[in-house]
Amino acid sequence: MSASVKSLSALLAQASLDDHDEILKAANAAIKKSKGDLDAQHAKAVALLKLDRYEDALKVFNDVPKLQDRARFEYAYALYKSGEADRATEVAKENASTRAMKHVLAQSAYRSENFEVAADAYKQLSTETNADEEADIKINSSAVDSQLEWANKGHLTQKKKLERDDLQAFETAYNTACWCISRDELPHAEICLKRAIELCNAAEDLTDEEKKSEILPMRVQQVYVLTRMGKIDEAEQLSTTIPFAEIKEFSSRYIAQVNSIAASTKHSNPYLSHRLFHSAPKPPKTDQLFTYQTDILRQDEYAINLFAHKAGGVKSQTAKVIDASPSPTLSPAVNTASVVHAAAHAQSQSTSHTQTLSEKAALKAILPLLEKRPNDIGLLLTITQLYVLTNNLAAATELLEAFFKRLEQSGTASDLDVRHAPGLVATLVSLYVAQGRHSHSKTGLAKAAHYWREKSETAPRSLMTAAGTALLETHHPENLEMAGEIFEALFRQDYTDRSAIAGLIAALSISDPDKLPKELINSLPDVDRLVADLDVAALEAAGVPTLPSAMASSTTTKRTAPKEDQTPAKPKRIRKSRMPKDFVAGRTMDPERWLPMRDRTYYRPKGRKGKKKMEGLTQGGAVAEDKSVDNKQTTSGGGGQKKGGGKKKKGGKW
Repeated sequence: MSASVKSLSALLAQASLDDHDEILKAANAAIKKSKGDLDAQHAKAVALLKLDRYEDALKVFNDVPKLQDRARFEYAYALYKSGEADRATEVAKENASTRAMKHVLAQSAYRSENFEVAADAYKQLSTETNADEEADIKINSSAVDSQLEWANKGHLTQKKKLERDDLQAFETAYNTACWCISRDELPHAEICLKRAIELCNAAEDLTDEEKKSEILPMRVQQVYVLTRMGKIDEAEQLSTTIPFAEIKEFSSRYIAQVNSIAASTKHSNPYLSHRLFHSAPKPPKTDQLFTYQTDILRQDEYAINLFAHKAGGVKSQTAKVIDASPSPTLSPAVNTASVVHAAAHAQSQSTSHTQTLSEKAALKAILPLLEKRPNDIGLLLTITQLYVLTNNLAAATELLEAFFKRLEQSGTASDLDVRHAPGLVATLVSLYVAQGRHSHSKTGLAKAAHYWREKSETAPRSLMTAAGTALLETHHPENLEMAGEIFEALFRQDYTDRSAIAGLIAALSISDPDKLPKELINSLPDVDRLVADLDVAALEAAGVPTLPSAMASSTTTKRTAPKEDQTPAKPKRIRKSRMPKDFVAGRTMDPERWLPMRDRTYYRPKGRKGKKKMEGLTQGGAVAEDKSVDNKQTTSGGGGQKKGGGKKKKGGKW
C-alpha cells in the first residue's frame, strides 16, 4: 500500500493540470492493489470531476462513504453536477465555511429552487472582496432575483427597479429581461433582450460560435415575450429563424419547440399540434425545468389534449393530481389541474364533441362536482367566473363568502392561510366593488392585512398596499393608525417604494403629523410639476363626469356644463298615431291606461254573470267548496286515477 501511495504521489507531483487521464490510470492501478487507499480514491474522484464524468465521480463517493467526510467539497460538487441538487444543498450548507463551498451552496440551492438560501449565499460572497468574482456574483444574483419574483417572493430581491448598470453587460441585461418577465413588465423585457443581443454581438472576447450559443436562448425568450404581447406575426417570423437543434441546453430547446407551436398561425389542426408538442425532446435530469415552467407546460399539454378531444384522458390525469393533494391548497399546479378537470368534465357532458357549451350549460354540468369537492379552490374560482359571465354577481359572492366562512370555522393554520390568500381576497373584493359594496371591500382588505401582519413581517406586498389605501379612505382614527403601520412596514422593506412613501405621508399627516419625517415630504415630486401639463379651464368646460351606479354600464356619462347663451331645448313632439283617441291637451292621463280593463281598480262588472265571472277571476278570494269532488290527496307524478268525479247534468251548461 505504501508503495502504491508513493508512486501515485510522485506521479501527481510530476503531472500537469491537463494530465487527468494519466492521474485516473494511476489511481485505478493503486486501487486495484488496495481498495482502502483513500488517497487513491480521492485522486480518482477529482480526476473524474476534471474529466466531466460527474456520475462516475459520484459513484466513487457512494462506494467509499469515508471519502464523503474527507472530501466534502468534491462530494457536494459531484452531487450538484449529477443533478442531485437537493442533497448537494444539504451537504454544502453543513460545511459552508470556505468560499468554494459557498459557491457550491449558492449554485445547488438555485437549482433546487431554494432561492432564499441562494440569495443569502451570494449576499455573503459579495461582502467578501474578490475582484475576479465580482462580475460573476452580480450576474448570478440577478438570476436569483428573477427566480424570487417567479416564486412570489419579490420582497426578498436585491433588485427593486430597473437601473442603467443592468444594461452594461449582456449577461446582466438578459437576466434583467427575465426579471421583467417575471414581473409581467413585457415592454421593458423586450427592450432588455434587444440590448442583451446587441452587447453579445459586440463582445470582443467571444468567438462567433460562442456568441451564437449565447444569443439562441435570448431569441427563445424574445419569441415568448412577443407572443405574450400579442405580436404573433413577429413571434412566428422570429421562431422560424431559430435552429432548435443547435441550442445546447435541452430545457431551452424544449421550451423553444413548444413556444413555436403557440407562435404559429399555421398549426390550426389540433391533432398536428398534439403530435408536435409530444415530439419535443424532454430535458435530462441534469437540466431540469423549474417548477413554474413545468406547471405552464403541463397546462399547455392539458389544453392541447382538450383541443384534440381527449377529454377522458385529461379527466383521468387531472383527477390523480387533485386526489394526491390535500384540499384546500394554494398550489398552482393542483388548482390549475382542477380548472382543467372542470373543463374536461363539461366537454365530456356535451352531446357533440364539436359543440362549445354556453356559460349556463357549463355551470349546469360543473355544479355537481362542487358537492363532492366543496373546498376545491380551482373549481370554486371556475364556478365564480361562470357566474360573473352570466351576470350573477350575487351568486358568485355568496359562493366565496360561504367558502371563507367554512375555512374560518375550521381554524387550522393552513385553512386560515388559504382564507387570507391575496388572490382569493382580491377576487371577493372585486365582486364587492362591482356591486357597489365598498364598505365590505374595505373590511375584507383590512381583515386580511391584520391577519398577515400578525402572522409574518413579510406580508404580501400587493395586498398590504391595497389594504392600506382602503383604510386611508375611511378617515377613521383607528383605521388611519393601522394604515400608517402598514405603510411604515412597507417603507422599511423598500425605501424606494413610492406608494409606501405616499401612503405613509398621507396616514401620518392626518393621525400624527409630528412623526412625519421632513425627508419623506421632500422626496415627493412637486405638485406644480405633476399638474404642469393639465388645462384646468378645459377640464371645467368639459363638465364633471358622473359615476355609474352599481351594475350599470361600464361607460361613464358626462354632465355637460351649461352655457350662458344656451336656449332650453324644445319639447319633443309626439305623433298623432301614438296618442289615444280621447286625448285632450292639459288633462291628466289615466295612469292605468296600459292595463286590461278587468285589472283596473275602478272596473265594475255589469250584470249577474259578469259579477260571478269576476269572483272566479279574483286572485286570493274565497272559493266555494265543490262537494262532488273527493277530498283525498294524490302524490304528484304517481300516475293514479282520480275517483268520485262529479257527473255532468243533462242539458246543463258549464
